[in-house]
Amino acid sequence: MDLKCFGSAVLFPIQIVYYILKASVCLLLPSRRRDLSGEVVLITGGGRGIGRHLAKEFAKQGAKKVILWGRTEKCLKQTCEEISLTGTECHYFICDVANREEVYQQAKVVREKVGDVTILVNNAAVVHGKALMDSDDDALLKSQHINTLGQFWTTKAFLPRMLELRNGHVVCINSILSLSSIPGAIDYCTSKAASYAFMESLTLGLLDCPGVGCTTVLPFHTNTEMFQGMRVRFPQLFPPLNPEMVAQKTVDAVRSNTAFVYLPWTMHALVILKSFLPQFALEEIHKFSGSYTCMNTFKGRT
Repeated sequence: MDLKCFGSAVLFPIQIVYYILKASVCLLLPSRRRDLSGEVVLITGGGRGIGRHLAKEFAKQGAKKVILWGRTEKCLKQTCEEISLTGTECHYFICDVANREEVYQQAKVVREKVGDVTILVNNAAVVHGKALMDSDDDALLKSQHINTLGQFWTTKAFLPRMLELRNGHVVCINSILSLSSIPGAIDYCTSKAASYAFMESLTLGLLDCPGVGCTTVLPFHTNTEMFQGMRVRFPQLFPPLNPEMVAQKTVDAVRSNTAFVYLPWTMHALVILKSFLPQFALEEIHKFSGSYTCMNTFKGRT
């Protein structure tokens, strides 16, 4: 081992301890927040659910312009009108993120009509909500195309300009189900696991790109029409999240440049438990909490 490698090996544990201490201090002290007054925010699936609340929260926090993408014009128009009434410039475009060519075409239209997108929020998602053998093939493909591949197309469409400007942020509204799957939502869990891997790789890949960052938000079951009917065994212990709160935490994470956010924070325990508990113990946790059967009463929007 030469002197340079030896020095790196000695320095490495010191660096790790330093960053752990730095993160601990940041938890206790307020950090400097990103000013959104000059930012142009595009939100996929922005007409309803979490996307709608994200749009309202970004506008509330001072974003210069908010752009909504989605497949249902009625919802997009209603949300756009609500935001415009607050004084924030808002636009909407019909776009199916599963359609690669449509994404690239609409991205070009956005740049020409509105300007450069500096914050991209990949929020669009669907859930089929059935077991594998009960699932229609086209429905399974739809989940993967929207929930996973759609992020590839939108990120490829807007990230290059962010890198040129040295100013940008890519956000993914993921799910805790990407790390802890449940029966009855095999399409959704699979697509979100792939989406998580995509964001983890992208986050690491942008470490040496000044001014451009990533945020991945992993919420527990959120109270929207998408997962309507989903039931856990102890709703008092595991209540569904409020979409307004998810939106607030997401915007705050963007402003503080936080890479990964678990909602609620107790979901960290789930990740830790999965790392060392035997499979039989994990199965008992699923049965006890009701997550093993929670999709039996599912009747949400697909």
